[in-house]
Amino acid sequence: MNHTARRIGRSLAFVLPVVLVLSGTFAVSHVNWSGNPADSVLTASSEDASVPAKPRAAHDVLREKLLLELQEKDPGEALTSLQRAVDRKPSLARHCVSLARALGKAAVKTYGATRAQSFARPVCDTSFASGVAQFG
Repeated sequence: MNHTARRIGRSLAFVLPVVLVLSGTFAVSHVNWSGNPADSVLTASSEDASVPAKPRAAHDVLREKLLLELQEKDPGEALTSLQRAVDRKPSLARHCVSLARALGKAAVKTYGATRAQSFARPVCDTSFASGVAQFG
């Protein structure tokens, strides 16, 4: 038994350093030493990992909120929320037309052109109605 343990020990003493050297060489060969992220093996995950996400524009956030409200409630509620948002934050007024048209388009998809038109209000110079007409 002592002889078998000694043979295993000698085999490990020879094989283990070889395995460690080969695995270390393999690991070092995959490190990007150039400093150029395009040359990296890990480009997909390493390049953007430390870059913070771009803040989304207020009108894009509002658009998503309004479209969700249109789906959950109705276009009239969404138009009221749009008007309130523009009243609270006048800088959104330049996006009001595109927001109202997007609501018109979504209303046509959800309710059909005739029913969607019944929700029209004079928000953003009747842009909702033109969105319904354009996509209806």
